[in-house]
Amino acid sequence: MRTAFGVWITGLPSAGKSTLAAALARALALSTVPCEVLESDDVRRVLTPRPTYTDEERDAFYASLAWVGGLLVRHGVPVIFDATGGQSAYRDRARQAIPRFLEVYVDTPIEVCRARDPKGIWRSEAEGRATAVPGSGAPYEPPERPDFVVHGHADDSDAAALRILGLLADRGWL
Repeated sequence: MRTAFGVWITGLPSAGKSTLAAALARALALSTVPCEVLESDDVRRVLTPRPTYTDEERDAFYASLAWVGGLLVRHGVPVIFDATGGQSAYRDRARQAIPRFLEVYVDTPIEVCRARDPKGIWRSEAEGRATAVPGSGAPYEPPERPDFVVHGHADDSDAAALRILGLLADRGWL
């Protein structure tokens, strides 16, 4: 049995995290490595069905997300975290729980994120309905030393996923 790993894909809302997570999951599946994608919006619907996005709620949510990811990895399931994780402490909690951990930063200019806006997050922020958007009303701490950087406005997600796969292989995790 392979030892599982965790890959946290972080970046501003609408940076391209979900697109990259899906591409990485497909690339892993083609390499016969099944994984689980923990997409923060899906998990949030279960843990906090009526989110308020307070600091306390975010702390509890990301602690729970890291715990679930760590549990899956301990049971041999590779995990892709598709989550903004706006504070480094959120991602560090997962890093502490998962010995084989890779942090991927999707670095996309905020103007590009605002223009993409597939979920309407930035529109809600502009209209005053959302005041705690990471990178605007709430802080976003980019990783200081990510293991891998993807430029969400320029890089092809499938090609980036293959490069991440190569990095996982280089580390001996595949």
